Amino acid sequence: MFDPKKLEQIAKQIHDSMPQPVKELGNDVDQKVRQVIQGQLNKLDVVSREEFDVQTQVLLRTRQKLTEMEEKLAALEAKIADK
Repeated sequence: MFDPKKLEQIAKQIHDSMPQPVKELGNDVDQKVRQVIQGQLNKLDVVSREEFDVQTQVLLRTRQKLTEMEEKLAALEAKIADK
């Protein structure tokens, strides 16, 4: 779900901000940073951009239908009130 390139960018930013002695510990630290980032991202309740866009379109269609139904209901109520 998450773009591996973005994950690498985040890991690199964290690596670059570490003190030099920590950087010298090697790949173990980098690997652990990636694992922690991936774990935290997996805990987030997020959706892909594509899924978000699809749901946005569904919501827009639903709003349109609701507006149409409200208008029909108002017309029917007015018709009943005129009798």
